[in-house]
Amino acid sequence: MENTGTIRLGDENFEFPIIEGTEGEKALDTRTLRSKSGCITFDEGYGNTGSCLSKITFIDGEKGILRHRGYPIEQLAENSTFLEASFLAIYGELPSEAELTKFRTEVQTHASIHTGMHHHFEGFPSDAHPMAILSAMLNSLGAYYPEMSSNDREQDLAHFDETAALLISKVRTIAAMTYRQKQGLPYVFPDHNRRYAENFLHMMFSEPYNLYSDTSGAAAALDLFLLLHADHEQNCSTSTVRMVASGGANLFASVSAGVCALWGPSHGGANMAVIKMLEDIHASGDDGSRFIQDAKEGKAKLMGFGHRVYKNYDPRAKILGISSEAVLEGLGIDDPLLDIAKHLEKAALEDEYFVQRKLYPNVDFYSGILLKAIGIPVEMFTVMFAIGRMPGWIANWKEIAENPKSRIHRPRQIYTGSTIRDYVQMDER
Repeated sequence: MENTGTIRLGDENFEFPIIEGTEGEKALDTRTLRSKSGCITFDEGYGNTGSCLSKITFIDGEKGILRHRGYPIEQLAENSTFLEASFLAIYGELPSEAELTKFRTEVQTHASIHTGMHHHFEGFPSDAHPMAILSAMLNSLGAYYPEMSSNDREQDLAHFDETAALLISKVRTIAAMTYRQKQGLPYVFPDHNRRYAENFLHMMFSEPYNLYSDTSGAAAALDLFLLLHADHEQNCSTSTVRMVASGGANLFASVSAGVCALWGPSHGGANMAVIKMLEDIHASGDDGSRFIQDAKEGKAKLMGFGHRVYKNYDPRAKILGISSEAVLEGLGIDDPLLDIAKHLEKAALEDEYFVQRKLYPNVDFYSGILLKAIGIPVEMFTVMFAIGRMPGWIANWKEIAENPKSRIHRPRQIYTGSTIRDYVQMDER
């Protein structure tokens, strides 16, 4: 007998099938609710709404579980690279050695930006936000590859493999060029002999007679940061990518929209808020002790602790916390903000107030510290998030594009404005 659920509206019952995912998640399938009853559901923010069926990522926030295609994030972080995890997210399986080599080669091949795009960077004012530049440049990128951005689904899918590798490669080049442009520095061309993260740092920080050399493990830590952000289920930016894709938009347009969604301080800007918090604490002459007490009394907001999804320890935070400490030691950095951060971390892990409320450090807490230590400017933090999230966006676009039954996303609303009114001519008002 089919598993069903019942909704009672007035004196009438309506039955709907219950969908169960492979990890035991259950959902009441209300797709026929409006046609059967004339009613719709109201779920502001979609916190109780399943917007899609997906095979990419599973999260159990209560237990602190994150898996990509069935692989625990802990195993991927220990054994994989960002590009290997990207391949897994996009194609559903870990690559063979030959597949990974081919994928890496494709990414390396597409690292350079067409010289025709250089003047686009020069058109932005020096104080333009890097996320505005990134979104615009990703959308513009599609104009240079019309065969990949036709908005003809069949044609876009025929070029999908090349487009995916191209975007994963060029997003970091665009980010590095954005940094250099804002600093008034000449662009640094990619070095095909360097791995993904190290090549990015080279394009960011190399000078003609002083090429970037990673002696602290910064590139490996950055690669891990990117891997840990590769996908995170139906968050705001990923859902935006899927919504744009549902209308038939090409991959360039869809990920550009994802960047815009990620830009918001409630989504991608959280690690920036961590650094601002630490700077404010330091400016006040506090070592963190007074701030902790203020947080307990509701007088201050603790940024980078707790998570909307994870009601347990964010599994990514544990991994990145260890890596961050190793990099900081390797860099030999003496930064008062880092001392304050360690004080806050210790309090959150040991103080009963924070433990009871499950206010553990999340991935944004450690990522902010790590990126600052590597030398990434705070205004570039969200751009780094976008580089890491690119494979997840691509994988979700692919799910939409390959589904022949995919429908355009068109949520309903509950209208609360004025009822019918008679128009009054201007001279009578």
